[in-house]
Amino acid sequence: MKRELQAAAIAVLASLAVGSVLMLVVGVSPVRVWGTMVERTFTDEYNLGQMLFAATSLALCGLAVALALEAGLFNIGAEGQLAAGVLACSTLGAALPAGTPAPIAIPVCLAAAAGAGGLVAGGVGLLKATRGAHEVISSIMLNFVVAGVSLWLGNELLFVGGATTGAPIAPGAELPHLGLGGSSVNAALAITLAAAAAVWWLRDRTTWGEAWRAVGRDPAAARSAGISVERVQVLAMTASGALAGLAAANLVMGYKHAFEDGLGRNTGFLGISAALLGRSHPAGVIIAALLLGFLQAGGLAVAELVPKELTEMLQGVVVLAVAASVPFVARARARAPKEAA
Repeated sequence: MKRELQAAAIAVLASLAVGSVLMLVVGVSPVRVWGTMVERTFTDEYNLGQMLFAATSLALCGLAVALALEAGLFNIGAEGQLAAGVLACSTLGAALPAGTPAPIAIPVCLAAAAGAGGLVAGGVGLLKATRGAHEVISSIMLNFVVAGVSLWLGNELLFVGGATTGAPIAPGAELPHLGLGGSSVNAALAITLAAAAAVWWLRDRTTWGEAWRAVGRDPAAARSAGISVERVQVLAMTASGALAGLAAANLVMGYKHAFEDGLGRNTGFLGISAALLGRSHPAGVIIAALLLGFLQAGGLAVAELVPKELTEMLQGVVVLAVAASVPFVARARARAPKEAA
């Protein structure tokens, strides 16, 4: 774990260094930009709230990718699973009677979001388990399928008033805002923290968690120990998709309160960054999501100093830096037994 933390730290420092170089290229002092980003984000309630709002969806998608990674699967379809969650959550929420009480409306919409995401990802796991289809190919193709179906349903049934927005969800299905300077952060933040705690408990304290990690480490050895590798793959992908779909709670129930074309676009892909930077550990994913949320909110806070595209680019730099740090971890692990001997 120590080496993985070192790798994550190297990735963050490398990203900061690249960002500083880019700032010098555009003729702005990196010290001024970073200092202003920190000051405006953490001393202004609105900017702090927007950072937490962005981190909420990123953390859920990151947890989704991390869970699949530990089972030896690369869920690159969190983008489509989130879109499916948005569609199901908003459609069912709008169909509920206006007077539906919150204790009924909120769980129903949460279940719809998680169920839709889990259904999409479960199909990927089933194809992997029964046909040997590579989950990267099938999940990324499903991203386009879900996006196309969502847009078609929107045009045919959901959009109202000539806009790309659907009917509002029932008031009882709306999640309360947390009151940080009028920002968009809402009670989905608590749901995300509960999900992270549940994944942590599941991976470290249950036999099922041991089984999925055993499959991720060595499928052949896991099968020899009596573990059904195919069953674990299907269940792990389904659970992964449910977490990604649950991010719709933040975007629909806590923010837009209606279906909107493209709502949450690119969040699923950025969730991959959160999972990799967090080294697939729930606590690490939360911290990584906060860092990426800081880059998003902080980038807008210093828009008059640097182009917002620069801070968006840094999110991609984080991914590249994490990928570059993987060989460092592998070499360190390989040296450890020799040094111990």
